[in-house]
Amino acid sequence: MFALGVSDHVMIAHSFADPFFGPAQRLHGATYGVEVEVRAPRLNVHHVVMDIGALRAILREALATLDYSNLDEHPAFPGRTSTTERVAEHVAKLVAAAVRALPADAAPPPGGSLRVLLRESPVAYAAFEEPL
Repeated sequence: MFALGVSDHVMIAHSFADPFFGPAQRLHGATYGVEVEVRAPRLNVHHVVMDIGALRAILREALATLDYSNLDEHPAFPGRTSTTERVAEHVAKLVAAAVRALPADAAPPPGGSLRVLLRESPVAYAAFEEPL
């Protein structure tokens, strides 16, 4: 399996409605390091998984929908459910949709997957994987 990855970051604010989260129930900020990896069983006609610049642009476009936002007000996270896992899933769905929309000669070969990893801190992260 081949892999291609890019990274970026996003700054958000959020809180959690569930008492399980203790002090994180209060509004707080987070800067997530975001890594996207596209995996493919073989290389495409250009001998790459996909164009790295295209993947970088797709990621930036997806993150722009969240950057500097209060996720408590974002429609993708009703009921203040913007855990790191849910944010990773949301970003993965946006990126996967954009990758699937690429022309055939620019897209990764069929049978691959996409993984989004959000780093909450240098020692903690959550990820979500989506088939392509």
